[in-house]
Amino acid sequence: MDIKEKKVLVFGSGISGIGACKLLEKKGAQVILYDGNDKIDRKKTQMQLGAKSCTKIVLGEFPKELLKELDMVVLSPGVPTDLPLVEEIKAAGIFVCGEIELAYCCGKGDVLAITGTNGKTTTTTLLGEIMKHARSSVFVVGNIGTPYTSVVEELCDDSVTVAEISSFQLETISAFRPKVSAILNITPDHLNRHHTMEAYIRAKERIAENQTPDDVCVLNYEDEVLREFGRQLRTKVIYFSSQRKLERGIYLDDGNMIYKGEKEVCLCNVKDLKLLGMHNYENVMAASVMALEYGVSEEIVRDTIRAFQGVEHRIEFVCEKDGVAYYNDSKGTNPDAAIRGIRAMNRPTYLIGGGYDKDSEYDEWIEAFDGKVKKLVLIGATKEKIAKTAYEHGFHEVVLADTFEEAVQICHDLAGKGDAVLLSPACASWGMFKNYEERGDKFKELVKQF
Repeated sequence: MDIKEKKVLVFGSGISGIGACKLLEKKGAQVILYDGNDKIDRKKTQMQLGAKSCTKIVLGEFPKELLKELDMVVLSPGVPTDLPLVEEIKAAGIFVCGEIELAYCCGKGDVLAITGTNGKTTTTTLLGEIMKHARSSVFVVGNIGTPYTSVVEELCDDSVTVAEISSFQLETISAFRPKVSAILNITPDHLNRHHTMEAYIRAKERIAENQTPDDVCVLNYEDEVLREFGRQLRTKVIYFSSQRKLERGIYLDDGNMIYKGEKEVCLCNVKDLKLLGMHNYENVMAASVMALEYGVSEEIVRDTIRAFQGVEHRIEFVCEKDGVAYYNDSKGTNPDAAIRGIRAMNRPTYLIGGGYDKDSEYDEWIEAFDGKVKKLVLIGATKEKIAKTAYEHGFHEVVLADTFEEAVQICHDLAGKGDAVLLSPACASWGMFKNYEERGDKFKELVKQF
């Protein structure tokens, strides 16, 4: 990608936007950072860019005269591609891409990329750990918190980049081509952004769009959408399954994790893992088969998955106080993820839910309580909507709280010895917290104060 002396607008001043600006400057571009929010702290943004940065910062109303000057626009993931201003930019014939595409085109080495509605962070983190034991130059980037653009200058031909990729990021790729990709599952999410389930599915499936027969795409055989998608691909398709034996791929058989490639290998039994729940066994299978298909030895995969302890904010054990176990599943930001959280519980549970409204439906989540949930304590913009759904399904043990702190206190006061308190909101954190990490950290802070 030739960007030297090109005039490039970076749209969005978040972590991805800052990373894109820094890379573009290093590549010799003339950079403008734009954000429609005129309340953003300009001095703080300048500090993030660096004291020597020449990036021009533009906030508030977009100066339309810029359209005649721009050669390229880099969209941050949080900027909808159907925004009227983005449509104007495209109509002006200006090349538009995302931070992932920019990094890929400027980077070196191989990319192993993971998407899906749930399990991305756990799978990406685990695959990153496996690769770090197998290769000397490994970077874990993307939606997991580290911008891909921030590591580009460190990449070499032998580097392996393990990337968690969201549907938002996949909307703006052009040439992005992972050596090994994976789609873990697809369930309704972000419909306020994608508008239809079909558009959401198409965005996820783009991860394999540029792959060739020499590349590999790993798919969940138990997801009907993905099973059908696999039949359409020209790349090598490898499935994982938690429900049945496969002729080729990786599957569970009586708790044993079996990989069938050139030969049949038992990697481990799920009892050897430190992770709980069938969803986590699927994550382990996906990471393992990605590594194996890339050429990592069975011994490295086996040793790493047995030692792996999981990721923060995903069914994370916080502590036990007065016989009550507290779990932080703040990363359960949609109903399907929250279903996995409640299924992993092995105690009667006081559940904290609710938050930002992503136009999700909560019927299946309520149905998954299956006698485990003693009380549902709701917060945020969705609390009345979720409460109504709960009543419709015959679940009446519902409490509405005004604040997050109140919700945690209610659960603490009601829970007794042998119970669990689980934060697994089935909603995004926006409106109450900056992100799910901040929400999870606050939960742990409150619990430890008891």
